Amino acid sequence: MQLIVNGEPFILNEGSSVEDLVGQLTGNASEAGMAVAIEGRVVSRSEWTATALKDGMSVDVLTAVQGG
Repeated sequence: MQLIVNGEPFILNEGSSVEDLVGQLTGNASEAGMAVAIEGRVVSRSEWTATALKDGMSVDVLTAVQGG
């Protein structure tokens, strides 16, 4: 299926979850400091495994950065 991830086309296997997507993007789905929103709605980390992605969805994956 094709998603829009952070504004760019992204191909992912059918039936993939938010956790699968984050793992593919970062190499570690349990990495701290990550946030995900689907169609503008934030998905809590506890829902990542159970939240299935569908073709055409717009997903934003954000990483917290420290600065000063």
